[in-house]
Amino acid sequence: MSEKRSNRTFFLGIVVAVLLPLFFYEVTNVLSKNKVKMPGYYHIDKITVSADGKAGNDTLYHKVNDSITLTNQFGQPVALNKELQGKIVVVDFIFTNCASSCPRLTRSMKLLQTSFRKDPKKEARLDTIIRFVTITINPERDSFQVMRAYADKYGADPDNWWFLTGDKRAIYNFARNELGVATGPGDGGAEDFIHSEQLVLIDKDRYIRGYYSGLNDTDVRHCADDIVLLNIEWKHRK
Repeated sequence: MSEKRSNRTFFLGIVVAVLLPLFFYEVTNVLSKNKVKMPGYYHIDKITVSADGKAGNDTLYHKVNDSITLTNQFGQPVALNKELQGKIVVVDFIFTNCASSCPRLTRSMKLLQTSFRKDPKKEARLDTIIRFVTITINPERDSFQVMRAYADKYGADPDNWWFLTGDKRAIYNFARNELGVATGPGDGGAEDFIHSEQLVLIDKDRYIRGYYSGLNDTDVRHCADDIVLLNIEWKHRK
């Protein structure tokens, strides 16, 4: 079973890596004709209401706050919005001794990173637009040294994939209240535990633009497509 799954993942990796540049080219050609459905926005913060009590036209969607500073796999403090300004970001949550869904989540992130790898022969340098962020949900165990060993195990390129650890309460507040990957109350205390299989796509303006199951091959491909769409959307707004 594991061999079949590995072969399927390998095949998907080849398909994504080969078709992504073609997808990028085709979308560029048809976007101006409004034939492509762009990724939506998530989590409404506010809807304006007119004097007569009717909803106005302005809907304010949630922007991911930069109130969190974590530590990357090299022991360096990083603030996500500040350090990754102008980048599209994909975030997932794992813990390094997880033996169930976390390895599959990490392989999905690895697949996405491979799909957006540097290729000097191609005009579209897609690797420059995207950064991947993996955050531990068990920071008491997962020190930055442990996160670095985990990153190395999966061959992560540190130039565009960070593995972060830090204060548990801050991480859980970020996951729950900024990214919305968990429902229900929680304070990040000893009994609080968030274990999400989702990949969260955040655009350059820090709006959430997609949730994808990291355990579903089709969803991972959809995430890759949406990354390209967000980059083209940004270029058309300039």
